[in-house]
Amino acid sequence: MTLKDRIKALANERGISLPALEAELGFGNSTIVKWDKSTPNAEKLNAVAKFFNVSMDYLLNGTELTEKDNKDISKDLENIMNKLATNEDGPASYDGEEIPDDDREMFAAQLEIMLRRLKTINKEKYNPNKNKK
Repeated sequence: MTLKDRIKALANERGISLPALEAELGFGNSTIVKWDKSTPNAEKLNAVAKFFNVSMDYLLNGTELTEKDNKDISKDLENIMNKLATNEDGPASYDGEEIPDDDREMFAAQLEIMLRRLKTINKEKYNPNKNKK
């Protein structure tokens, strides 16, 4: 099931159409439909998750991560962002310019989404029998 399919199913349970959901959340027309071909930004994905009272992990992967998984992800994210902030292993820059603080926050949000997706993929790949429903 795709991200759009999960959101559509949640919307159907609530008796709301995708266009109505997009309007309620202040999204442009067909924003959610386009998520089949691209990854949404963290703010919009979080808005949908909060609206339906589910996790972003559920929306992206159809599964919930454990408390330990969430702690591991938080720790990994914190370590990466600390290295970025302190220029450990060399400065992080784009086109010769340091990455502005606002962009670092956006980077952190996108990185968290990627780490969560990767955690779920790895759980299925390296321990498939433990995580079957």
